This record gives sequence, C-alpha cells and structure tokens, in this order.
Amino acid sequence: MKVHFLVNSLVAGGAERVLILLANYFEEQGQDVTIITFNEPEVFSANKNVKRIRLHGGKIKNHMVRSTKNLASLYFKKKNRPDVLIPFMTQTNLIGIIIGKLYGIKVVSAEHNNHLKEINSIGNFTRNQAYKYTDALTVLTGFDKKFYKSKNVNVHIMPNPSTFSVFKETERNRKKLILAVGDLNRYHHKGFDNLIPIIAPVLKKHSDWKLKLVGGGDEGMSFITNLVEKHNIADQVIFEGYSTEVAKLMSESEIYIMTSRFEGLPMVLLEAMSQGMACISFDCKTGPSDIITDSKNGILIEDQNFDAMSNGLDQLINNPEQRKELAANGINSLDNFKIDVIYNKYLDIFESIL
Repeated sequence: MKVHFLVNSLVAGGAERVLILLANYFEEQGQDVTIITFNEPEVFSANKNVKRIRLHGGKIKNHMVRSTKNLASLYFKKKNRPDVLIPFMTQTNLIGIIIGKLYGIKVVSAEHNNHLKEINSIGNFTRNQAYKYTDALTVLTGFDKKFYKSKNVNVHIMPNPSTFSVFKETERNRKKLILAVGDLNRYHHKGFDNLIPIIAPVLKKHSDWKLKLVGGGDEGMSFITNLVEKHNIADQVIFEGYSTEVAKLMSESEIYIMTSRFEGLPMVLLEAMSQGMACISFDCKTGPSDIITDSKNGILIEDQNFDAMSNGLDQLINNPEQRKELAANGINSLDNFKIDVIYNKYLDIFESIL
C-alpha cells in the first residue's frame, strides 16, 4: 500500500515523533511509505527506506496557500498519488482534506491536541467544519471522540505509541531525581512556570533530591532560571538541555512529574512508565487519566491543585515501596500503547474506507 504522511515540519515535538515512529513501522511491515513536509527544520529523520519529499519552495508568502498549491502540484500527476494520505496536526489536516477531495485520495487526518486547546481561525474552521469531509479522523482520547462524533465525523481513538523499549530492571538503584521533560519555551503549556513553586518546598525538605529539566529553549531557560533563583533552589535544579538520551535519563531517575495545563495524550508519560519511573501528574482535561489509574500505576492530582501536587510528591519521596509498586504496574499497563496494536488499528481504518 502506498501511504503518505504529511506534516508541516519535523521539529522536535511529540506529534512529529509519533509520525516518524509510525512511518518507520509501516515501512518495516512492507508498506510503501513517504513523508512530506512543507517547511524546515528537520530535527527527526526516518529510516533510510522511508522516502522523503520536501515541498519547501515557492514565492507565495501565505503558508496555507503556498503549501496547498505545492501539494496540489505534486499530486497533479496521478502516479504521485498515494492510496492513503495521513496528515498530522490541525492546519495540515485541512490542506490534506482539500487536496484529498480535489484528487479523490483517501485521507485519514490525525488530530494531536484536545479540541479545547486555543487555536487560530483556520484551526477552528478545521475542527468545527472541515473534519466532516475527511474519510476518517483519529484522536487521542474518548473526550475528543465524543466531541467530533457530535459533528458527524468518522472519528476513531488512536493512542500514541509507547516509543521506548521497556527497561528491564533487576534491582532498583536509581538516582534521587525528579524528572520533567518538554520544550522549555512552552513553559505555560507544560506548566513549568508552576512546577518551580510547587516543587521548591519539597526540595528544601529533601535536600538529597534534585529536579532535572530536560528540554531546549533559550527563552524558557531564562524564565525558569529566574524562578529557580527566586525560590532559592538553584543547587537542586539541573538544566539538562535538549537530549537524545531521554530513555537513559528516565531509566536512572525515580519520579516523573507532569504539571501541564493541557495535553492530548502525553507520550512522555508512556515513555516514563516504560522506563520504570513512578509517575505523578495533574489530571488535566485530557491525556493523563487515559494513561494513569490513580494510585495503581501512577498518581493523579486534581488539576492545578498545587498543594495537592506538593503533598503527593512529598509522599512519593517518602515511600520507596510505593514508587516500586507504581513503576511495576506502569510497565504492565502499556499493552494498549504498543506500536503493533496501533498499526493494526490503522489497517482496520484503511480497510473500512478503501
């Protein structure tokens, strides 16, 4: 089967990482796979057998118009058209839907944010009007499925795959590290601006523990550094920067903390679980509760309840046996997020629309 994945660029984001994983796995299963991008940068790259098309040129300044024109030009020749086009992210989905209707290409749009996330007018139009014209739409949670189903969209729940191989731990011997991972420039989205005042009293109480922040972003780094200094915990906060060794960092750390204001389905929680971390997260509107069953494979804290998060974190630090239990149950709860399971879900969708 000829499958094209379409995305604006291959920046270091969660959705882009999912796209690369899927493209590689589809190719490994014998599919003819191509990734198409409209812009730089290209932080992630796929396996060598996955084809690449870069539609980055053109004099038209408007991104939507230029990208739509470039994709239309590519597919003008029938031999260039795929059996299925899988665009990723809201505005790219709109381009895919337009071109799919123009050329009779089957389109499976992939939405990677919950529908409550603020977006521009083009995004709002896509969510509220255009998705009814895609052949299928995949969303990350039941919360979003209900919303789009009410708009007569052929919608399917498609979780993010767990990206890392499960870490085999014979004996728990980890550093006293609390880990948080994400783009530091998106500190409001990821709640890093709240993480520092939440964690400061906990770190002061446990002087042998440290917070490690993994992620790039100069603006965010400056903002969070000022917060760290304001709360007098500079000696207990490590800025790791952008890293390609996240799995290793997770496998040697004890606790993963998520303070996001909103998520789709956070891959980073799945990754942390796969590496045997004890996870604690705000129960933001979508995502964490689809992964964590409270007090079984992680801790869910009332959304944006800072005191409860501080107390929950303090409890985890004080209870190594609880950390071990949560970590073991976390690893055992990842079956639904295995990439072969997700691949077969895609095949079922393809069969239903082709």
